[in-house]
This record gives sequence, C-alpha cells and structure tokens, in this order.
Amino acid sequence: MTKEKRFTIKVAIIVAMGGFLMGFDASVISGVVKFIEPEFQLTKLELGWAVSSLSLTATLAMMTAGPLSDKYGRKRLLKYTAIIFAISAIGSALAPNFIIFIIARMLGGFGVGASLILAPLYIAEISPAKMRGQMVSFNQLNIVLGISVAFFTNYLILQLGQSDANWVQSLKLGQWNWRWMLGLEILPAIFYYVALFIVPESPRWLAMNGKEEKALEIMKKVTTEEDAKQQLKAVHESVTGDIKKEKVSIKELFKPAMKLVLTIGIGLAILQQITGMNAVLFYAPMIFEQSGIGTDASFIQAILVGLTNLIFTIIAILLIDKLGRKPLLIFGMAFMAISLFVLAYGFNSATYSLSKDDVKGLPTEINQSQLDPLIGQTFDDELTYKVALIKVLGENTFNEHESGLITVAVSINSILILLGILGFVAAFAVSIGPIMWVMFSELFPNRIRGIAISFVGLISSAISFAIQFIFPWELANLGNTMTFLIFGIFAALGFLFIVWKVPETKGKSLEELEALLVR
Repeated sequence: MTKEKRFTIKVAIIVAMGGFLMGFDASVISGVVKFIEPEFQLTKLELGWAVSSLSLTATLAMMTAGPLSDKYGRKRLLKYTAIIFAISAIGSALAPNFIIFIIARMLGGFGVGASLILAPLYIAEISPAKMRGQMVSFNQLNIVLGISVAFFTNYLILQLGQSDANWVQSLKLGQWNWRWMLGLEILPAIFYYVALFIVPESPRWLAMNGKEEKALEIMKKVTTEEDAKQQLKAVHESVTGDIKKEKVSIKELFKPAMKLVLTIGIGLAILQQITGMNAVLFYAPMIFEQSGIGTDASFIQAILVGLTNLIFTIIAILLIDKLGRKPLLIFGMAFMAISLFVLAYGFNSATYSLSKDDVKGLPTEINQSQLDPLIGQTFDDELTYKVALIKVLGENTFNEHESGLITVAVSINSILILLGILGFVAAFAVSIGPIMWVMFSELFPNRIRGIAISFVGLISSAISFAIQFIFPWELANLGNTMTFLIFGIFAALGFLFIVWKVPETKGKSLEELEALLVR
C-alpha cells in the first residue's frame, strides 16, 4: 500500500467518525423508548416525537451545514459537530423531564445533520476518483457501526442493570438504565474532536477559496504530483470559469441544466427513507416485541439487526467500485421490497388468544380479573387484540405491560419476522444506504456541491422525520401488516425509478460527471 493511499484511508476513517456518532446518537433511542414512555407518561405521538425530534433539527442542519462549510471550511464545522454531540449526550442523559429531554435530543440533531452532510462531502473532495466510492462509504460504515454499538451497549446496560454487584448498584444502572444508554455517547464525541486536529482542510475547498498552493500540498499527499496538478487545474476551471464568481444561490439548483441531477438526487433522498429503514432501526426492540419474543430477546435481535447492517455495508464498500452503483441499487431495492412483503405476510398470519394459564403468568401489577372477558377468545389481528386490552385494562397499564401481553397471546412465525427484517436491513445496507451518499457527493458540480447536498439531504431528513414520528401511531392504528405493506410498495416503486433514471457514476472524476450530467 502506497503512502498516499494510507494517508487517504487514515483521513477518511477519522472524518467518518462523524458517521459513528450520528449512528450511535440516532439509534441509541431504540433502547430508550420502552422506558421513557411510562416514565414520562407519553402518548404514541409524543413517543414518536421523542424519536423524531432529532431528525427535525437534523433537517435544519442539513440545509445550513453545506453553505456554512463553503464559507468557513469543512474541518471547522466538523469540530463543532463533535462538541454538539457531547453536550447533547450529557443533556439527554440528565434530563429531569420530557421537555428538557426533547431539547437535548434536538440539539443532537444539529450534530447529526451536519455530520451527514459534511463527512461524505469532505471525503469525496480529498479522495482520488478510483478510491472515492470506498472512501465515502466509510461514512456509512461508521454510521452502521455506531448503530451496532448502540444496540449492543443498550443490551449490555439492560443486563448489567439486573445484577446485584455493588458497582452496578452504586452507578444505578438498573434504575437509570436509559440515562446511561444516552450518556455513553460523550466518550466517542470527545475522541472525535481530538482526532480532527490531525486532519487537513479539504483541498478542493482551499482551491475554491484561492489557497491553491496549500490545496496542491494536500492533494500531493493523496495522489501523484502530476495528478494533483491536473485535479487542481480541473477544479480551477470548474469553479472559477466565471471570474465574477456570483454568490451561490439555491435558485441555481432549479436551472434547466440541473434538472437531471436534481431529479436523481431528490429521488434517492426520498427512497432511502420512505421505505422505512429508520423506523426499523430506531424502533427495533419495539418491532421484535410485536412478534412475542419478550424484552430481553428483542434487544438481542436488535443487535442482530446492527450486525447485519454492518456486515452488508462492508460488502457494499468492497463491491461499490467493482460492480458499480446502479447494479447494487437495483438488487438492493428489489430485495428490500420482497423482504417487506414477507414481513407484511408474517404479521398478517398472526393470531392472538389468552388462556387462564397465560393470564396467571402475567406480572402481579396487572389486575388479572379484568382479563377474564378475553380468555378463550381468538383475535385475527393485533389491532383488535390491543383495542380489547386497552378497553379492559386502560391505556397506561397496557402501555407499561404491552410486551408481556403480546408475548403470552401471540401465535406467529417469529423466525419469518426475523428473517424478513434482517433481509430488509441487508438489502438496504448493500445498496441505497451507503450509495445514496456516494452519489450525492458525485452528482453535483463543484461550485454548488455544498448547497446541493444540503438541499437533497434536507429532503431525506424531512422524510425520515415524518416516518419516525408517525411510526408508533401507525403500529397502533394501522397495524404491523399495513405498515410494512406500505413500505414494501414504496420499495417496489423505487426499484422502477432506479432502473429508469439513475445513471452509473463509477470510475469518473467529479469534473467528468459534471460535464456528463449537467446539460
């Protein structure tokens, strides 16, 4: 391995740690929702708000991170995101009430949105064309690594909280389990801030701001001197062709020449979120509890989701510059649709029935006599069963013991549900998960890349917010079957869009892609 390649990989890995923090910060909430719902006495929409509020501010950050990085530099903005993550972790872990909790989570959203935009943007700008796909995919790899670590630490804290060890009792891991889940994030946030000091500024940003000598010096660290000079010349011609250098406006995105790349960008942004991946990630234990496996097992299966996401993201990184972007997108979207239809079928086949023995095994906090009218009845779907439970027990009691009430009554093929979710996650991770961000960094011209990625990133984040916000309400009002059927239909439509509209960008320089796609 050449020293240039080692340098590129080192810098990409460090910058992509922003993705790790994003993945951890976003998915750690999956283990928290079960505990904050009864503690803060939340409705289903309030629970959705607890999860999705982070995405709302992430959406705002996406719209501003690109332009701010164009003005102040990619590196400076990345350091600010590390500070934001640390403050959010402390605030959400110590929150005394729901309002403070939401404020801290929304603050973290600014870090999430900024890192989602800036990390792939920076990596694309410093990487040679032949390595760019793999290097930008490091960000997605770190996102899923952060997700996996969050699932694992959630489960670890849950298990440690049940221990009688003195140190566990002194730290109150059982009583404050969800607070510890959230507070752990401060450790990687501090590490990220320190590591960024050894990362140089983006050479393309330096070139775009008249610092061509320094840009050339950095470019020579990632490629040969001759190639570095050619790239610098291409950047100069692309960005400074108009010597007057008008201020970049969002209006430029809607010029006729940008129609194709904007259509592709918006389409990918919508597809990555509307197929429900973040709902699966951020509510994984809740979804698995619907298959009747119980709380501990649901946290274990959430870890399997994280590991599947991680493994298939690595596979995507290995294949993205060999097979190309489009073949992986076509395969992934097709298999996502199939997996979601399998989930809908699995949940649709479930039945629910309570026996006297089932009722006797429920926690003593439940007034078991209230369940007598339901004993012996068989319910063909979870909605009817849940409505009947709420009617006899009350909503608060049902919410607190939902997992146990589902577990004792459901008859379902839980293996089919697990395979459907893992298949969906694998297909997402090997395709549109990492590839969307790679293509965002490739599609748009140098001069407007920052604001363009912010715009399509905003759309992606806005859809993510909506999906996360309504997901608990969907499960409660539409049911598991209809929820996953809707996601599957969107995935099928996405397959058609990719076949019809999305081009291959493998192996082309950013300047070559600009000449090809911007007409």
